Amino acid sequence: MSWNIAAKKGEISDRVLMPGDPLRAKHIAETFLEDVREYNHIRNMLGFTGTYKGVRVSVQGSGMGMPSMAIYATELVKDYGVKKIIRTGTCGALQDGIHVRDIVIGQAATTDSSMALNIFGPGLSFAPTADFALMEQAVAKARELHVPVHVGNVLSQDRLYDDEIDLKKLARYGVLAAEMEAAALYLIGARYDVQAVGIFTVSNHILTGEDTTAEERETSFDDMAKIALETAVMD
Repeated sequence: MSWNIAAKKGEISDRVLMPGDPLRAKHIAETFLEDVREYNHIRNMLGFTGTYKGVRVSVQGSGMGMPSMAIYATELVKDYGVKKIIRTGTCGALQDGIHVRDIVIGQAATTDSSMALNIFGPGLSFAPTADFALMEQAVAKARELHVPVHVGNVLSQDRLYDDEIDLKKLARYGVLAAEMEAAALYLIGARYDVQAVGIFTVSNHILTGEDTTAEERETSFDDMAKIALETAVMD
């Protein structure tokens, strides 16, 4: 048991899906996994373990923002021996060719967070990136399922309501979408030498105003869950 996860040793798989919303974790576990058992409800940050196609998989909510992601990802890796983390989140699109419910896979994460600065100091701008093998598998699965998928740089922003970030400039530089956790996850993956990738369903388009409801964001993004689970069980 760690500070924020109540599981005992052996109750969490070494393959974990991490949605930000704990209710999305519950939905994924109850919809796709067999023999599901809840192992965590501390702070209502729900965590479950079950099997998918005969392989043990866990689903753990991370909460919103990079500090929360860093807490749960670090404890999963250090205290429970997790080797593969797949973020299953939502994002806001920044490019014209990306639409609501498309899939974005974060190859790298641009960020205004100070996490990397605190680790490496002001003389170095560390670039947090996904694990290539895991990303390659996720892209292949998305294409196999005929789901529209876009791969590239995402923005992991420190504040959701941030008027200082020039989103149009980031879009001109090729950033596909904005979210709030991938950079922290990729830093944890690099620090502890574990596989990490972010898979996102486009919940809204920041520049055009296209949107989905809160209920849809909680329960209807099943293509992303299928891609993540298929990726998680691959060796």
